[in-house]
Amino acid sequence: MKQLKKGLLILLLPLLAFTTVHKFYVSVTNIGYSEKDDALQITTRIFIDDLEAVLLERYDITAKLATNEESKLADEYLEKYLRQKFQIEIDGENKTYELIGRKYDNDVCIFYLELTKIQLSSVKSIQIQNEILTDLFDEQQNVVHFKINGNKKSFVLLKSDTKGMLKL
Repeated sequence: MKQLKKGLLILLLPLLAFTTVHKFYVSVTNIGYSEKDDALQITTRIFIDDLEAVLLERYDITAKLATNEESKLADEYLEKYLRQKFQIEIDGENKTYELIGRKYDNDVCIFYLELTKIQLSSVKSIQIQNEILTDLFDEQQNVVHFKINGNKKSFVLLKSDTKGMLKL
């Protein structure tokens, strides 16, 4: 019996040595235009555990997002982080968006952003700079999908290339 256990261990050891959990570091942002509201409407999906890690690292906050013990400082610091790391330029001019709110969906936090009073007919370009989590994870990928006025364009933004532009 002892020989059998040793044999199984020898067979299983190489398999166990090469099975590591690979985590994907990704966020997904969708940007559209609402004619009714004259506004760019943006949703950004980010993994909750990654947000918690960045809040702890940058601001020393144990956020406990999506739990009954969520930190009262979570809203303030999540917005602060978003404003530092996610920026919008229209025709080369930096614009301030409104953070409408956020919700949790399983292991993801969804942020709702809006940039109002946009006269799309006069806009030539919209540029997104997305550095979310690139300061914490070198492998971070921030996917941005534009769907505006019949134009569809997607970007994968990395730590080394954080900007994507849609020309109208």
